[in-house]
Amino acid sequence: MSDIPAELKYTKDHEWARQQGSVVVVGVTAHAQQSLGDVVYVELPKVGSTITEGEQFGVIESTKAVSELFAPISGKVVKVNDELTEQPDTVNDDPYGDGWIIEVEPSDPKQLGNLLDAKAYGELLKNE
Repeated sequence: MSDIPAELKYTKDHEWARQQGSVVVVGVTAHAQQSLGDVVYVELPKVGSTITEGEQFGVIESTKAVSELFAPISGKVVKVNDELTEQPDTVNDDPYGDGWIIEVEPSDPKQLGNLLDAKAYGELLKNE
């Protein structure tokens, strides 16, 4: 699986997390967007809201399905990708770049250590 960036952490629900200074950027993986197909809508949480590790923080909708988005870590949402309101298909075009979904100020940065690394995520995909 060459499309699994090594520097990111992953959830079993196909979200990714990237430490960027004091915040953690969150999005969905290439596998998730390929499974979904053409993304037509992304429901974003409000800036300032609190998300909890493993719990739903939003919804991503495609022409094929509606999927819940699950928080890889707990913390406060400090930024959302408003571009996705107008251009939700950015998630399809660039899931690890411009298709990011939220930025979180983690309440416990150690939670990142609970996530899968690229190798473990690749194994998970092989077994699906």
